Amino acid sequence: MERSEADRKYLWHVQDIFSSDEEWENSYAEAEKELDFSGFSGKLGDKKTLLGFFAKEESTGRRLERLHLYAHMRHDEDSRVAKYTAMQDRALSLYVRFSSAVSFAEPELTALPDETLRAYAADPDFKDHDYFFRQLIKAKPHILSADEEKLLAEGGEMYSQFQNIFSMIDNADIALGEVADKDGNVIPLTHGMYGVILHGKDRELRKKAFERYYQAYIGLTNTIAATYYGNVKKDIFLTRARKYDSCLSRALAGEDVDVKVYENLISSVNENLPSMHRYIALRKKLLGLGEQHMYDIYAPLVSDAELKMPYEDACKLVIEGLAPLGKEYQALLKKGFDEGWVDVPETTGKRSGAYSTGIYGIHPFVLLNYQQTTHDIFTIAHEMGHSLHTYFSNEHQPYAKADYRIFVAEVASTVNEVLLLKYILSETKDKNLAKYLLNYYLDTIRTTLHRQTMFAEFEASAHAAAERGEPLTSESLNAMYLALNKKYYGDAIVHDKEIAYEWSRIPHFYTSFYVYKYSTGIISAISIANRILREGESAVKDYIAFLSSGGSDDPVSLLKIAGVDLTDRAVFDAAMREFDDVLERFEKAQ
Repeated sequence: MERSEADRKYLWHVQDIFSSDEEWENSYAEAEKELDFSGFSGKLGDKKTLLGFFAKEESTGRRLERLHLYAHMRHDEDSRVAKYTAMQDRALSLYVRFSSAVSFAEPELTALPDETLRAYAADPDFKDHDYFFRQLIKAKPHILSADEEKLLAEGGEMYSQFQNIFSMIDNADIALGEVADKDGNVIPLTHGMYGVILHGKDRELRKKAFERYYQAYIGLTNTIAATYYGNVKKDIFLTRARKYDSCLSRALAGEDVDVKVYENLISSVNENLPSMHRYIALRKKLLGLGEQHMYDIYAPLVSDAELKMPYEDACKLVIEGLAPLGKEYQALLKKGFDEGWVDVPETTGKRSGAYSTGIYGIHPFVLLNYQQTTHDIFTIAHEMGHSLHTYFSNEHQPYAKADYRIFVAEVASTVNEVLLLKYILSETKDKNLAKYLLNYYLDTIRTTLHRQTMFAEFEASAHAAAERGEPLTSESLNAMYLALNKKYYGDAIVHDKEIAYEWSRIPHFYTSFYVYKYSTGIISAISIANRILREGESAVKDYIAFLSSGGSDDPVSLLKIAGVDLTDRAVFDAAMREFDDVLERFEKAQ
């Protein structure tokens, strides 16, 4: 339906940001006047001047965030409206100008003696920025001169062009073609429809869709390989410019995460791959296949057990399922559902999928395209996890420390999913539904932990090869990826030639070293959820303290508040045992 036809109670209240486009335009005009920070340049060694700089930086930053969020949300309501596309572009351009205008600050502060920076970190007047100063001391060897920093900041839009090029290839130019089902009905292939077919029961259709879909990427393989290689070379340029020893260390330093976390993830998953191979073999057996192919990997193992319910009932189920998190948490969920946080229906031109977003000083927002499926029920829990993480951080932290790192962004959302799943499992008397949910959990861990770790290992290998001076070509990337696919999925499946090209269709590879955070997120979430169910109120108190911590320290330290230490292999191995335990329950349920 058109958006105008939707019941307004199911639409988010974007007017909570700006009451109208006219108010947005007025705020934009004011923001343009606020981009001159030249009066602070060269004077940040003076405490009063520095406090003034921080105050103006926050004021301008908060205005720019409102401008961008409003335009972004309006655009996502209906991407056909060119006006909001233009407004979004204008807001992003202001951000680039803002970044350039304040780019002098870090190199100027870095030039101050360590003793001065430590004194600022301990000064009550700078209590909102104490973590910033600690980070600055750590980053000093990698911050350049003011002119060099300004030059790098000016290149911001250029650095994202490889991602933009791939996005245009993947969303606009690629011809995915069409396939015919067993009744002769012609189905145009899209990214979404491809996923639907792979999760379907028609094996011949899955095979045809798999081959046709990858043929489109194979036809563009050299162009995509060159685009990805360009993105990796961009990473190498920035790594060397900032004097890091590797692209991986630079990426993790940007989020203040120890490289040991990445190493723990890959080593733990690799050592526990026999469990993954056992699951893949069980899938082959349950599907009754003489030969299992990569296009069978998402085929349903349990039929006719889908949870189907109206949106309001799904919200009630989510609130009930998250009771272990306490009454305050449940009340905030209800508040979000009732007070315009969520945009529910699928409408013409609306952005697909789902996400949570938010800025300081305004409640969070959630975009859904709700359908009556099990996946969409869990999506509600997932996105509200993000939203309440944002809510608690904004409520308990000053602006300078409210924004939590992407590294921990998937933790709260996945805690909600794990708790909801375990609640439904504990309540259901339907053995088929129980089998379905156990399989759902196994596939969630397989896709969010194992598969994303395989992606992470691919990224590390590709960057390391390029850093050694080895060119990245379609052939070398295919060989690298196929070897990993064989290692992760084992011998109970045919590694079809097309799967070697899977790397070429993953958009996240253009935000380098991002995907491992999905894996560490679910590992942390499993640990936290199990502790909450095991220990109750004391664990909930620690978890809420973690949600309220924002970006007040490095994310690995913040997770320790909730009882998760990612520098210790034990947490990773515990998640591997969870997979084993669920697999054993699923095997016994057959």
